[in-house]
Amino acid sequence: MRYKIGDVAKILGISTDLIRYYEKKGVVSPEKGQLNSYRYYDTWDINFLIDCLWYKNFGFSIDEIANMESKSTYDSLLSCLSDKQGEIEEAARRYTLLAQRLVKQQQTIKNARELIGKCQVDMGPEFIYYLNRHNFEYESDSTLQTISRRWLEYMPFSTRYFECPAVRSTGEAKYSWGFSLEMEYVKEFKVDYKPPVAHMKSKKCIHSAFKSSGKNAFSPRHLDYMYRFAKTNGLTPAGNAFGTLVCSVLDNGRLTGFFEAWLPVE
Repeated sequence: MRYKIGDVAKILGISTDLIRYYEKKGVVSPEKGQLNSYRYYDTWDINFLIDCLWYKNFGFSIDEIANMESKSTYDSLLSCLSDKQGEIEEAARRYTLLAQRLVKQQQTIKNARELIGKCQVDMGPEFIYYLNRHNFEYESDSTLQTISRRWLEYMPFSTRYFECPAVRSTGEAKYSWGFSLEMEYVKEFKVDYKPPVAHMKSKKCIHSAFKSSGKNAFSPRHLDYMYRFAKTNGLTPAGNAFGTLVCSVLDNGRLTGFFEAWLPVE
């Protein structure tokens, strides 16, 4: 039995434009009516179109499918399938990492809320980081700008990172911002790092969390209670305080940033 192009489109749930494209590529060869300009497709053509849909669900492009269906040899078809297998496995690994990252972020958010204003002595995380903003001014250095663009590709595995000088002054409260990347992701993505990217090793720290509401309200003064805790407990600050932005949410009707913080001590 022969079918018009509209009938084939309805049978397979695809567009007539797609069918015409596969005809142009030689995948199907409909007969043209002798008394009209209609194209007539038989079950042979429909079988090939079904094969095209089968490959489509592996993620092959229309062009790739057309070549596989009309020009592939036995060996070249196996090569195409092997290449696609590698792509799918890489994508699966990526989605697995993303799912794990979401689980970790949810736990981080829960922990930060419970730790607000509290202090505990822990071993801090190990990670690499760079700084590209000081207070409200971004660095104009081309090397840092290149690093920044590259690190944006690591998102959402990279984290907004801040650092506050250990030496506290009575003048303007100074701080810096950049990005950090934990060592498990450094290894996963084979990140090669060197200055100005720095390596923070795990060290004894006061661990806490705080929040800051409103535009430009972030300040190292939010960490004052951690310094008081250190003094009260006979601990001496041994490096710059640092931390990450955990999330920004509405809190009591105001947009509020929640931050996790560490203060190295000895």
